[in-house]
Amino acid sequence: MRKTRFAVFSFLLSAMIALTACSGGNGASSSESPSASGTASKTAAGGDATKIVFWTFQELHQKYYEEMANRWNKQHPDKPIELEGSTFPYDDVHNKLLVALQTGVGAPDMADIEISKFANYLKGTPQLAPLNDIVEPELGNLVKSRFDIYAKDGNYYGIDYHVGAAVIYYNKEILDKAGVNPDDIKTWDDYKAAGKAVLEKAGVPMTTIETTEHWSLWPLIAQQDGDFLGKDGGVTLDSETNIKTLQYLQDLVKEKIAVPTPGGFHHSEEYWAFMNQGGAASIWMPMWYMGRFIDNMPELKGKMVIKPMPAWTAGGARSAGMGGTGTVITQQSKVQDVAKEFLAFAKLSKEGNIALWTELGFDPIRSEVWTLPELNQPNKFTEYFGDGIFTMLSQIKDEIKPVNIGEKTPAIIDAVKRSAMFRTINDLEDPAKVLKEVADEVR
Repeated sequence: MRKTRFAVFSFLLSAMIALTACSGGNGASSSESPSASGTASKTAAGGDATKIVFWTFQELHQKYYEEMANRWNKQHPDKPIELEGSTFPYDDVHNKLLVALQTGVGAPDMADIEISKFANYLKGTPQLAPLNDIVEPELGNLVKSRFDIYAKDGNYYGIDYHVGAAVIYYNKEILDKAGVNPDDIKTWDDYKAAGKAVLEKAGVPMTTIETTEHWSLWPLIAQQDGDFLGKDGGVTLDSETNIKTLQYLQDLVKEKIAVPTPGGFHHSEEYWAFMNQGGAASIWMPMWYMGRFIDNMPELKGKMVIKPMPAWTAGGARSAGMGGTGTVITQQSKVQDVAKEFLAFAKLSKEGNIALWTELGFDPIRSEVWTLPELNQPNKFTEYFGDGIFTMLSQIKDEIKPVNIGEKTPAIIDAVKRSAMFRTINDLEDPAKVLKEVADEVR
């Protein structure tokens, strides 16, 4: 039996290594190939360019780095780069990268790792290059908590695209019909009361609660200095704070103030169709969700406004840093120095952080740029949501609570998505019972 298992493992490992070597970020035609690939600035860079291979799971991220590579080459004609980017399906790129790092063969120079997967790459001795030499000189200008989540033993291994401040998106057209002013909603009790008015007068639910994702729960917990894991990495999913918060969400559903999210999560086609038809009056998600509105809910343009999340108590925190994707440089890279310079230019510089907003609609990790004129210029985001987005964000800058990331993060996030949310929001099981069972499972 042991030999059989070893043989199967060896076969699978060999196959994955072969896949890594064959695709090479060049977009082969098999089903395993990247969904998008391209080379930035090859012509501008010429034959003397330093080639940087980049893997991601989000095509917008690839396009961003290609744009920044073009800018880099215009500003650094003496040391041009040739960026070869590839976009793979989410699970594929994380598995492919992990195998490449574990075997020491086939890793790219740079790669994106989503926050809920990042702990898998920090186990043992990380096969990622420490980024302290480019991060620490700028740390005073940066939102430090967004670097701590990608750190181990004093080393920073990833650089995020955004702060991911959780905010609430209101459909003002629906609220007006119900006689509700979003600026009067200060606490979650106020929110519940407003939801009752919306249900009664506008005939639609105030919001939707995810049953197969964690975004409806995690920011509300983090606002209260709670979390799925403690600072020591121990499982705290079944804490009193978490039980109380999940009970609040379930009560919204029981009272029809909220409904389970069509399609299960806020990135489903069913949900976008539901919202385009005026299905619910609000949703809380991170700032990076703005792009989902623009791309998938065009009928809501001019109707949505962005506000701070309600606090749990008067004067309490009104946001939390949610989600994230850390760009890493691998130890296998032969061009680490150039890759670090480029990464710092794209994500740590003032120009890069302005571009993170103008190109992607993200709240930049260099918070000093939030007050710059460039972040208040008209663009597709202000056309959709209105002006004053960063004026609002600056008001809650010191209220954006961090989250704890540890080795059990991938397992706990998976368990919340797979079990806890569906059982409590869809099946209406007792939150205390469910969270205890799920927490014990992960423990």
